[in-house]
Parts: sequence; structure tokens; C-alpha cells
Amino acid sequence: MEYHFYAMMSRMKYIERWALMRNAISENISEHSLEVSMLSHALAVIGRKRFQKDLNAEKAALIGLYHDATEIITGDMPTPIKYYNRDILGAFQKIEENAANQLLGMLPEDIREEYQSIFFAAEEESYLWKLVKGADKLSALIKCMEEEKTGNTEFLKAKTSIEEALKRMELPEVEVFMTEYLPSYEKSLDELR
Repeated sequence: MEYHFYAMMSRMKYIERWALMRNAISENISEHSLEVSMLSHALAVIGRKRFQKDLNAEKAALIGLYHDATEIITGDMPTPIKYYNRDILGAFQKIEENAANQLLGMLPEDIREEYQSIFFAAEEESYLWKLVKGADKLSALIKCMEEEKTGNTEFLKAKTSIEEALKRMELPEVEVFMTEYLPSYEKSLDELR
């Protein structure tokens, strides 16, 4: 029997992000997912070390790594369209759920169960999934900052709305990251040494 899951995952590199925006630096979901994975891990470690929360940082990293995998099937839906109204968002969430089930179906049954909780949130891990969402938004904010550094003003409004969304999330781990780590993203390589 042949299973296609990992071959499908390798196609993440072909899905471009920010389709409605003029980009100085292109980004695909493979690159984005790596960054979200690292940021998710960081936020869970901050939660554990600074706020004494019982968080599995390695699981957060895995969820972050696969958080956009369904876009291999659905494509990257631009935010203004996806969140235009509740009906569209609800329909798209069903499409994403179907895509996740389709991807899981590409694994043998004995391995599939290992991936189930990476594609679908278990209630006891809801906070971990919120951190991954925070990491996803942080990655988007970092993208806006990088575009701004190139002189591209296309992302200025997106940057402001993402910053506001991050504040509304009220995640102390995100606040720590934004205070202690985010300013470094504005520095040059020489300033980081």
C-alpha cells in the first residue's frame, strides 16, 4: 500500500502567502510554518518558565509546523475574504476540516492517530492552540516588519491591525515576546552580533 501524506506535505513550499499584497520578499507556507513552529515553541517555553503553566512546548512546535498544512488543498485564503462575514468563515472552517481529514486519510491507521491531535484541537490543549494562533499572528507581524524594512509600505495597515489583534488575544506569553524579542527583528545583522 502507498501513502501520500509526506509527499503532500512537501508541497507546502508551492503555496505562496500574501497573494493580494505586493511583496518585496516572497513567502510560502513551508517557510511560514517553520517560523510559526519556532515561535509556538518559544511561547510555550515562556509560558512554562515565566508563568508556571503546564505546557508542552514540543507539541506546540508540532502544531505550529502543521497549522497551515490544509492550505495544500485549499490554497491560502486572503484574510479579508476569509473573515468577511460569519457565513464565509464558517464555510471555510468546514472546508479546512475536510482538508485536514483528507490529509489524515493519507496516513495508515496506526500512524494517523499520532497526527490527529496535531490537526484537530483537543479540549485539554485549547490554550496551546491559542499560543499557536498567537505565534501565527507574530509571524505575520514579523513579515510586515520585514516588508517595511525594504521600504514597502503595502504592509503598514496590515501591521497595525495585526498588532491590535495580538493585544486583543491577551496572551502574556505574546506580550513577553513582543517586549523582549520582537525589537530585534528591526535590527541589521551587524546590530545582532
